[in-house]
Amino acid sequence: MEKIIRIGTRDSELAMWQAKTVQAQLEALGQPTQLHPVKSQGDLNLDEPLYEMGITGIFTKTLDLALIKGEIDIAVHSLKDVPTRLPKGMVQAAILTRASHKDLLVYKKGFNPDDSITIATGSLRRKSQWLHMYSHHKVVDLRGNVNTRLSKLHKNQDWHAAIFAKAGLDRIGLLGQLKSTYGFESADLDSFIPAPAQGAMMVAAMGKHTDLLEALKPLNDQTTETCVNIERIFLRELEGGCTAPIGALAQVEAGQLHFKGCLLSLDGKKRLDVQERMAWNNLQEEADLIAFAKAQSAHILSSGGDQLMQEIKKSLDQ
Repeated sequence: MEKIIRIGTRDSELAMWQAKTVQAQLEALGQPTQLHPVKSQGDLNLDEPLYEMGITGIFTKTLDLALIKGEIDIAVHSLKDVPTRLPKGMVQAAILTRASHKDLLVYKKGFNPDDSITIATGSLRRKSQWLHMYSHHKVVDLRGNVNTRLSKLHKNQDWHAAIFAKAGLDRIGLLGQLKSTYGFESADLDSFIPAPAQGAMMVAAMGKHTDLLEALKPLNDQTTETCVNIERIFLRELEGGCTAPIGALAQVEAGQLHFKGCLLSLDGKKRLDVQERMAWNNLQEEADLIAFAKAQSAHILSSGGDQLMQEIKKSLDQ
């Protein structure tokens, strides 16, 4: 493909890192590119919790519109921010190899979970999983890009810790600087089930541009694609367009695809889990993977998830 590929991205440091990573891979294949940074509604409004703004697509709508209007050729996203149903004509052109899927607790000196402490996060999923473990803690909203959130935690003397995506901190070089820059400690939250597709980057394009889709194929990692697609089908079948505390993780190990998923109440008091595995290989039929993902969501819904989702929707609509 001879034309310059215009790469759309949010203008935060992390989003720019992701776009530049895609740019570098394309240019290594001999493909010329240009970056086109924009601000999303989610970046501009830092005062409202995400679920009150209509979280679905809040970080992607601006780029979706630019892509549909032909102002950019591709858009680079953190896949966990992308709605499970793409706009008409738009396709998932490539999923890059996944980084860490883990959540990370970043905490101040003297942190003791036995005390009455305050945890900051803008994620309903993280809030609910934390309250499930520590119901006596207070969880407050935290918005902004990674650097802004770290600065807020550092400045607010009433906050004891915050929860971040480990991959985000690592990608922009902050993971190893938490102590030297802020005096923070950190720990992997291994008991947390991450957001579906956490740690994965997605390249979106319009399906009609077949030459462009062909140029993007070498960027795609099939194992990552399989895993995140299963997680997102699980999410789509559960949420029905509603924001909810849902976690999902699929991993391939020794020819087996391992899946675990969860749905929690907003206060963390109720939790429904599912774990299952299936044989996996590179020639797996897509229909089998879809059926597997839907079976996991069906298990959650039939185990009380249907009623729990109704309660969540009612609470968020109030």
